[in-house]
Amino acid sequence: MFLTIVSFFLLLGFLIFFHELGHYLVARRNGIEVEEFGVFGFPPRLIKLFTYDGTVFSINAIPFGAFVRMKGEDMADTSPGSFNAARGRGRVLTLLAGPAMNLLLAIFFSIASVLSGFPAGAAHPRLGQIPPDTSFMGAAIEPNDILVRLNGRPIYIDIRTGELLNQKRRQSPIVSEVGTVVILRDQGLLTMQAPFATQDDLERLLQEQPAEAALTTRITQVAPGSPAEEAGLLPGDLFYAVNGEVVTAANSLSEIVREHLGQTITISLLRGDQLLTRQVLARQEPPPGQGAMGVGIGGVLMLVTLPFLQSIWLGIVSIFDYVQAIISLPMMLIAGQLAPQDAALSGPVGIAQLVGGAVNATADTGLWFPVWQLAAIISAGLAIANLLPIPALDGGRLLFIFIEKLRGRRIAPEKEGVIHLVGFILLLGLMVVITINDIRSGPQGIDWFHLLGQ
Repeated sequence: MFLTIVSFFLLLGFLIFFHELGHYLVARRNGIEVEEFGVFGFPPRLIKLFTYDGTVFSINAIPFGAFVRMKGEDMADTSPGSFNAARGRGRVLTLLAGPAMNLLLAIFFSIASVLSGFPAGAAHPRLGQIPPDTSFMGAAIEPNDILVRLNGRPIYIDIRTGELLNQKRRQSPIVSEVGTVVILRDQGLLTMQAPFATQDDLERLLQEQPAEAALTTRITQVAPGSPAEEAGLLPGDLFYAVNGEVVTAANSLSEIVREHLGQTITISLLRGDQLLTRQVLARQEPPPGQGAMGVGIGGVLMLVTLPFLQSIWLGIVSIFDYVQAIISLPMMLIAGQLAPQDAALSGPVGIAQLVGGAVNATADTGLWFPVWQLAAIISAGLAIANLLPIPALDGGRLLFIFIEKLRGRRIAPEKEGVIHLVGFILLLGLMVVITINDIRSGPQGIDWFHLLGQ
């Protein structure tokens, strides 16, 4: 609990500090005087650190976030150097600077999360229609062979791209399998001698013989009293085939089973190094949440790394994909594509639980992906939230400037100030409601250990 609270205040304080730093730097650039920069916390003031260029830098009593107080924030002050006296362009840039700083931080943390090793969907490569008598460094391979291990190390490809994955934490090789390649065929695992085969040779093979992703579906749980339990299926088993039809990324388990509802089907499973066959009833009307066989399934995730430039590009693309998804949420709700409960907002309690979970996962595994990834998500969320056209937020103030340009004159500063005050009070009320809902709904979290392939 202590770690959760401390990490929450540190992370949110860091993100809000840079948000306010953006406001400060651009305000000064546009001739707006900043009376005080609370680099940590909200008033009352505890310590006056120093004064620079007319701005008091302080540490404050309420240990949450930071703030910038610009001259004229009471909306009635239009004297030189106040926010209201600045040109429209200067005010717009000053308001945009905070969210822009959070977006830059989100990009930075997203890139850091990729560079630290990120989870990717993994599979073993299943070779296609290769020429007859093809060999891999002396090992005879056949069409539809699944490559399992080379020199005692697992062979994995990206389930989306088919490219070989570079594991963040490579498993120790099986000493007895050095100089061999292990292949899965219908009759089971075969170990073939390939004494001179290397990772480079494997990459060339897959470039010449494109493969599809196999052994992609793992059992995560088995429902009590279900056909799967009666057949002896266990969590961790990998589906190989159903009625002789190989399960791949393109030919999913659900699609195959759906074609045989009401029938007893033959399931081939890989359990460790054993290929097992089981007879399982595919129920037409299973109990709610169980599925035809009564198993929970999931993909195989693995922590992987990319070359430096590819990591930077993926980090940038990932955060903009997230921003696009958040922006599209309202339209998805209106169109009925997303249930309201699935788009639930999180307040301070919910965010603190998420931060605590990420910090604990990093502490337990030594992997920094959870912290960097969650920091990127929260920072991007702060940028988007502050741009909403709601009074008291940056987006609400931008809306008033936009209305000013349309009308050709400003709304009376006193009236605008009252509207922002009301908006602030309503936001506080909404925050209370969300916090109560967070407490009632119980602990929130992300299964980082599953994402990290632990």
